[in-house]
Amino acid sequence: MENSAVKTQKTELVRVRHLVKHFPVENSNDVVRAVDDVSFDIFAGETLGLVGESGCGKSTVGRCLLRLYEPTSGDVFFEGQNIVGLPNNQMQILRREMQIIFQDPYASLNPRLSILSTVSEPLKIHGIGNKTEREERVADLLKKVGLDPAYMFRYPHEFSGGQRQRIGIARALALNPKLIIADEPVSALDVSIQAQVVNLLQDLQSEFGLTYLFISHGLAVVEHISKRVAVMYLGKIVEISEGRELYDNPLHPYTRALLSAIPIPDPKKKRERIVLQGDVPTPINPPSGCRFRTRCPLAIEDCAKVVPELRDDLGVVAEVADRVAVMYTGRIVEESGVGEIFEKPKHPYTQGLLRSVPKLRGIGEAKETRLSTIEGTVPSPTNLPSGCHFAPRCEFRMERCTHDPMPLYHLEDNVEVRCVLYEGKDFESEKSLRATTE
Repeated sequence: MENSAVKTQKTELVRVRHLVKHFPVENSNDVVRAVDDVSFDIFAGETLGLVGESGCGKSTVGRCLLRLYEPTSGDVFFEGQNIVGLPNNQMQILRREMQIIFQDPYASLNPRLSILSTVSEPLKIHGIGNKTEREERVADLLKKVGLDPAYMFRYPHEFSGGQRQRIGIARALALNPKLIIADEPVSALDVSIQAQVVNLLQDLQSEFGLTYLFISHGLAVVEHISKRVAVMYLGKIVEISEGRELYDNPLHPYTRALLSAIPIPDPKKKRERIVLQGDVPTPINPPSGCRFRTRCPLAIEDCAKVVPELRDDLGVVAEVADRVAVMYTGRIVEESGVGEIFEKPKHPYTQGLLRSVPKLRGIGEAKETRLSTIEGTVPSPTNLPSGCHFAPRCEFRMERCTHDPMPLYHLEDNVEVRCVLYEGKDFESEKSLRATTE
């Protein structure tokens, strides 16, 4: 085959060199060293994951790339053009090519603006289309993110968190950008809704050729969506690598400690934890040399003298709980011992939740191309479905599920489940079911 040995040429979309962002401390000569000499590249069409503890500076990096924060020093190149110091009128034109999805879907939407006004606002600012054309564009965008175009006349308080985040994604797509900064876009969402949003971002990337900087502290989510991953600690990138390589063979002691802290959603499997001693130092007065040395189990004397160059929940429950109760729209739908619920979940909602959790792969395991999701959205608590509240989203629903309230069935001493599938059955314990109403 001709050119079979020719490698696909990567196109560099973003190049960051020696980026610094310091914030002044009020009534003091000190500064908060939020980002301190960070360099990396992002290639067109890829997702670069940026992870680290809260306060490490990862969101500040994303905002500096868009110049929502003015960098203290350093260079940010977009398609070869240095945008640091670019005049505001030129920067506004360039912002058509770069957008952001904010972390908090509740705070990022103006409660006084309809969805039509919110999503069409970038089009108005850049003078794109007339009123009718903008309305048609908003309708198309809402379809793209899985929402009914008729929702454009509603207001943010009428939507769930997952729906609001979809609206935020639609707004980010309005100008057909090349780069999207996804600043912890799923951290404020329910686990099953997280999976829907992650799948949506992947679908949109495939359809529009988008490039993402995906910022998160959820390592499992980052591993699922990212081609490459960068790890930050106290304002510096300590490791950057291909995603699979980073998770299979982490090199930096901090990366190893982070990965060891990820709970596994299986009570029988435990990771060998690397427990870091002490607290994260203040970014006002960070340690000399390697910033991680004060907590590093491998630190040596030279670490204090030499600044080294650069070379995602349910798992928590499985780690610490003895019994687990699962709730849906104000009702407990299943309750049992932690081992039973993770190994043999009985209620369809519990099964869907566990399937929605991104899982770190073992060495040699194939990567899931898509996360499993629970179809539909959580109903409004002011207008709950009759019968079983989960029936509209349940793959096993029967006719009676839509009108008969389900009692909580006692299957064994340690297991209770609210589902018609378990009505009238006998189990290994040889104890007959006994139904009790709330």
